[in-house]
Amino acid sequence: MEFSEVMSTTFAARDFTDEHISDDQLYTILDNARFAPSGGNRQGWKVILVRDIQVKKHLGELCWPAMRIAAAQMKAGETYWQSVEPTSVDIKSAAEDESLPIAIPMFKNLGEVPVVCIITVDLRVVASMDMHLDRIGVVSGASIYPFAWSVLLSARNEGLGGALTTLVASAEPKVQKLLGLETHEAVAAMLTIGKPVKQITKLSRKPVEEFTFINHTSGQVLTRR
Repeated sequence: MEFSEVMSTTFAARDFTDEHISDDQLYTILDNARFAPSGGNRQGWKVILVRDIQVKKHLGELCWPAMRIAAAQMKAGETYWQSVEPTSVDIKSAAEDESLPIAIPMFKNLGEVPVVCIITVDLRVVASMDMHLDRIGVVSGASIYPFAWSVLLSARNEGLGGALTTLVASAEPKVQKLLGLETHEAVAAMLTIGKPVKQITKLSRKPVEEFTFINHTSGQVLTRR
């Protein structure tokens, strides 16, 4: 598959056929993804491939409280799970409120997904250049999310697909216990991998002109000549 096709057709696949994904397929995907960059080339990732149906179901259930909180914040007119403005939502109550919807059906049916991939990062080797700034850290993600995205790109190249979600990270201690992880192994992402029921042929994204400027944020917009 051409590189440009992989880049422009890798979408968030949440509905899969029951086609079996072999260990060889998974090995090929990860063998390509491992060339992703990381801070200091420390490669602090670990991958847990979950095939066990009950464990997959449990991982899905661990995402439900985060989705209920998101639903409550959206109902309150807020941007869910943002870290800049204080929320008006009672987080504990929202997490336990079963009347709030689980908006993405995949998390209710995670046991049916062929493979669930938990990606962790070793915090002992992460380059966190913004650790002293008075805000939520984002730079640490540069040491793990290029790898996570490379997994999905590689899966697409193999005719498969998936979705990257971070909902399960909100239940990190429970995930660590469930999968035998150490406390320094942060849960960075959960990927689903399988054969999509339907393959999107072209994604809709903002054009380059809307987000790229030369020299300054008020500078000339980059355009194709």
